[in-house]
Amino acid sequence: MQKFMDENFLLSTATAEKLYHGTAEKLPIIDYHCHINPKEIAEDRKFENISQIWLGGDHYKWRVMRAGGVAEDKITGDAPDREKFRAFASVMPKLIGNPIYHWSHLELQRGFGVTEPLTPESADRIYDACNERLKGYTARSLMRKFNVRAICTTDDPIDSLEYHDVIQADPEMEIKVLPAFRPDKAVNLEKPGFTQYIGELSQTVGRELKTAEDVALALCERIDYFADHGCLCADHGLDYCMYEKPDKMAANHAFALAMEGKRPDRKLADAYKTLVTVACAKKYAQKNWVMQIHFGCLRNANQPQFELLGPDTGYDAVNSQSGVENAAPLLNAFLENGGLPKTILYSLNPTDNTALATIMACFQGGGVTGKIQQGSAWWFNDHRFGMRNQLTELAANGVLGCFVGMLTDSRSFLSYTRHEYFRRVLCELVGEWVESGQYPADEKALEQLIENLSYYNTRDYFGFEV
Repeated sequence: MQKFMDENFLLSTATAEKLYHGTAEKLPIIDYHCHINPKEIAEDRKFENISQIWLGGDHYKWRVMRAGGVAEDKITGDAPDREKFRAFASVMPKLIGNPIYHWSHLELQRGFGVTEPLTPESADRIYDACNERLKGYTARSLMRKFNVRAICTTDDPIDSLEYHDVIQADPEMEIKVLPAFRPDKAVNLEKPGFTQYIGELSQTVGRELKTAEDVALALCERIDYFADHGCLCADHGLDYCMYEKPDKMAANHAFALAMEGKRPDRKLADAYKTLVTVACAKKYAQKNWVMQIHFGCLRNANQPQFELLGPDTGYDAVNSQSGVENAAPLLNAFLENGGLPKTILYSLNPTDNTALATIMACFQGGGVTGKIQQGSAWWFNDHRFGMRNQLTELAANGVLGCFVGMLTDSRSFLSYTRHEYFRRVLCELVGEWVESGQYPADEKALEQLIENLSYYNTRDYFGFEV
């Protein structure tokens, strides 16, 4: 019987073991989509205890704690940090089959050298051991420990990027920390706070924004600003993938209604969203940026709790009406406007994998390797089954060897172990294909494949100078 999460965790064949330990394990990390706060890197934050770095802001863990019967004061409330850690430990033995069980133990092993399973009985012992180790860590030293070469944070168009300036000006900071352009608040006009946000964007660009075209132009100006700060990519978060003919009259009507505090119907709203998104895409193409589009999320499903705690607190779900069929006309609109950038498409609904893999294949070309990508298994799908499913669907309907690999989508400096988790799943899958005779046991070709899928494809696709 294999030991619990030992060195060959998930590596079920000799080929998988060789690919992981001989190639994937030693490669550095590029985390091209995360929610790390750049201020914490600029100030090289030190954490007082493991609860701060592990449970603070981690809505993945908050969800399972609630399901496990933990009271909210020990999740997002003002209970002591040790009590919050104990509360999480009380749920851990119940998480068999959940990726959080694996991620958490990988973080304990790699970050703190703790190989003992986390249980209610071991909680205090592990809490004290981790806190002792944590005294020697800062935000930057943790990034170095995990062999991180570059990350892209997630930044609003009106952000001054002052903390990125601090990081980039520091000669002792060798890890690239780049902004990523996230224009959701300017695009999703049906969301609360849209009118206020447009006022803030107006102040940032120094003029009143009166039409949808004004908003698009303002965003393009901010894209220039981000590019001057080293930005290489943008990320659009959508509840569903929309498409409506980007008619200026309809888009402007939708904008006017929203600015009056009214909610335009979906058809009008989608005309606005499409017009602004198409304009941004053209600008991204001109900058040679990568455009990421995340969709298929049912946000803030529990309204009373959303009103109490706000967004990103664990009340989102998979949207069965993801709008995946609109990915094709949206990409067409980019093309027809003379601006189809390198694009990564993510759907939170796993049933969209085949559709995405086949839609994106219709838009490849131009001499760009894997110009349109199916994004890695995202959020509720970044577990072993979800990753294998995404990799298998992409292999069956696309070119897996061109895939740009894993990201954390995380707020934690410990979550880089998700790259290890992905690499182990990748090597497990490829090892199975080799040992069943579906792919030759060509050592050189396999090594290059794993290197590319773990690191080099990401570096080259985004243009990271690392």
